[in-house]
Amino acid sequence: MKAMLGGEYSEFEDCMKRSHLRGIRINTLKFNPDDADRLGFPLRKAPFCESGFYLDADDVSIGNSPWHHAGAFYSQEPSAMSAVTILDPQPGERVLDMCAAPGGKSTQIAAALRGRGLLWSNEFVPKRAQILLSNIERMGVRNCVVSSAHPETIAGRLEGIFDRVLVDAPCSGEGMFRKDANAAAEWSPEHSAACATRQLAILDSAAQCLREGGVLVYSTCTFALCENEDVVAAFLDRHPDFSIEPAGVSFGRPGFNRSDRFDTTLTRRIFPMDGGEGHFAARLRKAGDSHAAFFPVQTSKPCEEEKRGGELFASCFNDPPYGRISKIGENLYIIPDTVPVVSGLGVLRGGVMLGSVNKNRIEPAHALFMASSAEECVNAVLLQPDSPALSAFLHGEEIAVDPSLMGYAAVCCGGTVTGFGKCTGGRLKNRYPKGLRRM
Repeated sequence: MKAMLGGEYSEFEDCMKRSHLRGIRINTLKFNPDDADRLGFPLRKAPFCESGFYLDADDVSIGNSPWHHAGAFYSQEPSAMSAVTILDPQPGERVLDMCAAPGGKSTQIAAALRGRGLLWSNEFVPKRAQILLSNIERMGVRNCVVSSAHPETIAGRLEGIFDRVLVDAPCSGEGMFRKDANAAAEWSPEHSAACATRQLAILDSAAQCLREGGVLVYSTCTFALCENEDVVAAFLDRHPDFSIEPAGVSFGRPGFNRSDRFDTTLTRRIFPMDGGEGHFAARLRKAGDSHAAFFPVQTSKPCEEEKRGGELFASCFNDPPYGRISKIGENLYIIPDTVPVVSGLGVLRGGVMLGSVNKNRIEPAHALFMASSAEECVNAVLLQPDSPALSAFLHGEEIAVDPSLMGYAAVCCGGTVTGFGKCTGGRLKNRYPKGLRRM
């Protein structure tokens, strides 16, 4: 780091002795960033994302906030938001997040897509993929496929499919040293070199998934030259149909010059002195100009359970379903037209789970209500964030409601849906999932 930073090393060293920076990103699918003061945290704007904020408190447990349960925000290190800002996804596009867990960048992409187009979030490690799925559901994302597959498998089946691809690659984590002591303990030069080899292989797969003219963003949370500019230069050597282009942002600083053939100073770095932890990103463009490859969508005649699922949806929501209802196993899903039916790719979920079939009835899913707004629901119980009734609901308890409410109803935190229950006789029977409840 002394060799890399020269005269700035002492400032870097001072920063590394301080506490790491905390932040949140407002989930614009469910909440307005202009209302950030309603969350009740000491916040100030961060430069890395329009909906990103610094959390100026070390003792605030934001994970217990009812707003967190409602998916109004995602807890995220501020400079981690930079990669998606550089990717710049647009509504209606198809976007692949190749290494997506735990879901911060995927849910940021989803917010940028505004419910239009397709987000494919992949995570190779199955346990981490489950965490990814949970965050996708909490944030109310409707147009997403969550999968757990090796990048080579994804590339073999989804060639030329995507307009934009993000590779937030597994790395040595040097940028997280002041946040995570384990990252520092596990570091070694050999580990960093091994990461670079794996990163290049993942990029090879990602390049195959991108259409001509598409954008690929490569990012890490490490300072290591061998994992950042050197990987980018090696990738460009192997892929002459790609070029490096300006990141298009003002935060951070240019990367280092590490190649005689490619201008790796066009990459973007963030050091602690720049208001973040440690991040790197490179924006790469594939030559040509073509539309994404055809992505077949399977259709079939609805079965009886699917018809009943449609009736259940109509009893709970004011608008028609936002896609086709399909039965997979014993569960029903609402699959938007942008989401294909693809086998052999370790798909955990496509679209939104509507409910589960249990004998002659269908029990609605938590994810169904989390992907809705209070205005879309036939019944909604509106509670304030500091309401004892909302606290009881998040603990899994029954709560009192207006006796006129009958059937399934959304439960809302300050107008943002955070779960649901079934109303009868002035009581709401709790359907908040046990694994998500406050202890």
